[in-house]
Amino acid sequence: MFNADALSQLRQLKSDIEESKVVSTGTVKATNGRFGFVALDEGRDVFLPPEEMQKVLPGDRINVTEQELDKGKVQGLVDGLIESRLSTFVGRYLVKGKGHFVVPETPGINRWIFIPPNERMNAQPDDYLYCCIHKHPIHDGKGQAKVLRVIGKAGEPGIERALTLATFDLADAWPAAVVQQAESLDEAAIEARETGREDRTDRAYVTIDSPATQDMDDALLAEPNATGWALSIAIADPSAIIEPESAAELEAFNRATAIYFPGEPLPMLPDTISTRLCSLMPDMKRLVLVCDLQVNNDGSLGDYSFHQAVIRSHGKLSYDLVSNLIEGREDEGIKALSDSVANSLDQLHQAATALRKWRSEHALLSGDRPEFRLRLDENRRIRAIEPSVQNEAHRLVEECMVAANRCAANFLAKQPSGLFIQHPGFRDDRADNIRTLVEGYAPHLADIDAKTPEGFKTLMRQTTALEAEVPVKGVLSRQLARAELAFTAAPHQGMGLDAYTTFTSPLRKYSDLYVHRVIKAALWDTPMKALSPDQLRALQSAQLKARQAANSLETWLRSDFAKTLGEEPMDGVISRTIPAGFFVRLNANGLEGFVSCKDLNGKYSFNPVTLRLIHNKNGRIFQVEQGVKVSFSGVEEERRQVNFKLVSAEEIPLAANA
Repeated sequence: MFNADALSQLRQLKSDIEESKVVSTGTVKATNGRFGFVALDEGRDVFLPPEEMQKVLPGDRINVTEQELDKGKVQGLVDGLIESRLSTFVGRYLVKGKGHFVVPETPGINRWIFIPPNERMNAQPDDYLYCCIHKHPIHDGKGQAKVLRVIGKAGEPGIERALTLATFDLADAWPAAVVQQAESLDEAAIEARETGREDRTDRAYVTIDSPATQDMDDALLAEPNATGWALSIAIADPSAIIEPESAAELEAFNRATAIYFPGEPLPMLPDTISTRLCSLMPDMKRLVLVCDLQVNNDGSLGDYSFHQAVIRSHGKLSYDLVSNLIEGREDEGIKALSDSVANSLDQLHQAATALRKWRSEHALLSGDRPEFRLRLDENRRIRAIEPSVQNEAHRLVEECMVAANRCAANFLAKQPSGLFIQHPGFRDDRADNIRTLVEGYAPHLADIDAKTPEGFKTLMRQTTALEAEVPVKGVLSRQLARAELAFTAAPHQGMGLDAYTTFTSPLRKYSDLYVHRVIKAALWDTPMKALSPDQLRALQSAQLKARQAANSLETWLRSDFAKTLGEEPMDGVISRTIPAGFFVRLNANGLEGFVSCKDLNGKYSFNPVTLRLIHNKNGRIFQVEQGVKVSFSGVEEERRQVNFKLVSAEEIPLAANA
């Protein structure tokens, strides 16, 4: 038995050890395996072996010490939990013997988590569950979960959407305060706010949308004048009936954007507001924020002004009807148009043509990438994927929206603060590769400084029609940085513009609704509360999460649809290359699938400059934009990745500097 002195010495020794050990702070990073890493705040990654990884969860902020192993290797030992950022997750219910578990679908949680008897909510085996961590595994590696909601079973209609919502923590129902606010609004609320606004109800504004669109947020009108056209873009004005910092405003901020899930979108605003009281429906008085602008004959923009007005749309027109009118095709709907509407559409087309010509010469146009429409069956799964053709009417609307948004950006740039979309051009970490690419395959452009807006624009324009053995423009387009929101004006290099913002979709994007408030506060002293830097970061994060959720659901539905393809060869084009293989986008339906280098004969090396995969012996090449034939070979269910088998490919000759 230890005496008092020995116990005191042991306690002192333990205290000395605690004081002498070096403790670092970092964030847990998961992998596809049972091990993981801690990204230390000082910039290093420390390996976490499986037994230590069992004590933590992805995203946890922890203290960690380092232990030296043989041959100079180092591993981390978890020293304590600071904060757990994993609040909720989804998984499938599993009963194994007497144990009840949830098998997480969240990447990086590679374990079953026990669910205590009182936290199971009558879940049944194979149910999808929405859970939270009931007991963190930090002490013994044995965490516990609590079921918050039973989502449903695999195969049920709509389970993919429901599971996606839960995975990304997106609310499908409206808070009670938002419902109450929406139900308090009616046509009388619109009429009560008409005072002081311009009455433009007699002017021939029309909306141009898909037939199924209900949240119509822009109406157009154009008239000729001595130097070009007077273009008028009327944008729905939800800020007129949604009070700042009200429940609906706060919920719109949290959602950030409407998410157009296949079959059943997730709106940003309640239907009462987005598809009824603020939607620019035909023959209904609606409140709008109007941008009147001069489009000169050469497509440049002249003076512009903003107005609060009331309009009455003279027609809900489809893209196809307007395209038929522009191209002189027969359409019964055209005969029903009034002369004033038909004349305005003709002038809109002429103005849009001039605007597009100016942008092609002085800015940058994005390429027309093929788009596809998903057709769902009664079980909310894809029954067909059809090409979605962009016609002249789509381009007409696009040019009008871009012109109005350019005016808004110009106006905000003159204010103390605004909200802009910045695009810095190429990613900083790709600068050396881009320089090497241009020097090797477009040496006449090597002196261009792609870091400057003018240099970036010149390089992208000059490589559009460049004939080279490597698709230089295609490679450059895959090195772009992500656009970001900012309070100050800066170039949008992807569009080739000095400044850009958007205010033309306030029913669908909170950033556009906010720009409405900034414009109205500056011109008419209407109340608003400026966003803080933290709120801006939260808004951008919510936008990114919305895009990830939409992509996740589409990937799931497309991977299920891919199983119906059969084994016949299909034409496609290489859309992306990575060291492990390449992705192919099918021409017929836009489905993307992966061809692994493991399924090709021989070994391939990846060139990060040209984004080519090159056979180590015979020099065979695979590169972006290369035509191929592939056949369906299966779906990797965990990642819902479609896999293809290569049938044949266009031959690409090997160059000396490949």
